[in-house]
Amino acid sequence: MNLVRFMNNRVPSNKRYQPTNYEHAANCATHALWIIPSLLGSSVLHFLSEDQWERVSAWLYGAGLTSLFLISTLFHTVAWKKSHLRSVEHCFHMCDRMVIYFFIAASYAPWLNLRELGPWACHMRWLVWVMASVGTTYVFFFHERYKLMELICYTVMGVFPALVILSMPDREGLWELLVGGACYCLGMVFFKSDGLVPFAHAIWHLFVAMGAGIHYYAIYRYLYTPTANQMKLSR
Repeated sequence: MNLVRFMNNRVPSNKRYQPTNYEHAANCATHALWIIPSLLGSSVLHFLSEDQWERVSAWLYGAGLTSLFLISTLFHTVAWKKSHLRSVEHCFHMCDRMVIYFFIAASYAPWLNLRELGPWACHMRWLVWVMASVGTTYVFFFHERYKLMELICYTVMGVFPALVILSMPDREGLWELLVGGACYCLGMVFFKSDGLVPFAHAIWHLFVAMGAGIHYYAIYRYLYTPTANQMKLSR
């Protein structure tokens, strides 16, 4: 099978990989498909919210989830169809990288706001947003300059707040959180495999969608369903 049609050669670390048209299309489709479901899922959480904290958490989580898929789709569309507009593509690429930090913070928000946690929980509620702001500032000044450092920053931000989540007396949902996190970690292998594996970036998108879907299920089932609310009231 001739892979040249589906995958360009790998590029040096100081240059950007240029996907084929097939890969561009896959990169757009694999995140565009989840924009509407993320909006609907966010609306469901708002509908199920019973107090201010639940509504704020649903808004933060829904905004982060929807923005991730929306901005990723816009960037890959611009990179495919408007790549000659270098400044526009660069701007969308920066936004695509920045929104990941806020998505990570938003994914933790429901657990940090709605679950009974250990003594560090109150600090982690705002610390995750400080970390997201620092990551965003880093992208603004050093975008694509130190690629390994970017990957380390994403990994640290994804793992560090989990240390607080593990202090939950109520462990329901912990398994789903771990499985979703494993999807993200496994997907990063493909994130760094452009030019080695055909459609590597699109595969990474699918792992992101799986991780986000598993985490959404955990938030919906254990934090927002009537059964979960009754358990919170009984404590």
